[in-house]
Amino acid sequence: MTTSTAAAHSPEALAGIAIRLAERAGSRVLDLRRRGVEVQASKSSAIDIVTAADRESERMIVEALRAERPDDGVFGEEGAGIAGTSGITWVIDPIDGTANYLYDLPAYAVSIAATVADDAAFADGRRAVASAVHNPRTGETFDAWEGGGARLNGRTIRISGQAELAASLVGTGFGYTVERKLEQIEMVTRVLPRIRDIRRFGSAAYDLCLLAAGRLDAYFERGLQPWDYAGGALIALEAGAELLGRDASTPPGEPLLCAADPALVRELRDVVLGADGASTPA
Repeated sequence: MTTSTAAAHSPEALAGIAIRLAERAGSRVLDLRRRGVEVQASKSSAIDIVTAADRESERMIVEALRAERPDDGVFGEEGAGIAGTSGITWVIDPIDGTANYLYDLPAYAVSIAATVADDAAFADGRRAVASAVHNPRTGETFDAWEGGGARLNGRTIRISGQAELAASLVGTGFGYTVERKLEQIEMVTRVLPRIRDIRRFGSAAYDLCLLAAGRLDAYFERGLQPWDYAGGALIALEAGAELLGRDASTPPGEPLLCAADPALVRELRDVVLGADGASTPA
């Protein structure tokens, strides 16, 4: 591998691509929102929607990646699936928080992560080495690369460092099927009496970035897909958070993802799972 080729594959260079493409797609998404939202399909349930902007955003990102890095793989929420030969696969959520986008609530984001194979890192068997999450409504761009820290609009960010569960502001999310919502309600019922308060913004990628910036002290959710967490998870990790799965043998991801200060995250997971021995108030 030549010096120039190695530089092009560096996590910092990959993060630069993610930032540029996330901001470009975000600008297009915001422009389309001003014209009105066109719902084109649904996914896990009738209320789990796909908009024309979701598809346009993913198309833009995939086309740009294919032109710039034709040997890389691509995996997108709205159906993009391209095998690569470079060892890098880009995981894309073209609009994370589509319901917020539909209702014009300012908590949605374009998430792009460059990932490599790593069975031990996350439940999907991949690990992000560079990522960007851009909220076009707020103008915030969060980014990180492996070993390089995390940033918000170019300025270094860190988690709050809160280690006391009772004083923690905790983020979470809910799915779109009745069965998943009932599971998540049980978790919230266990957690809420034990914390300062809970927040549900409706975008896992953005939630993880809020954790990274110290605006949330902790975060947990069940049912996340790779495109939901790939970008934000790296940003949270590089900002000092620790991420856990359901147990020691299960990496964070679909079954469960808990994220917080290393001194807090295990206690949070125990409460989420009801493994702390405490009873839920009647």
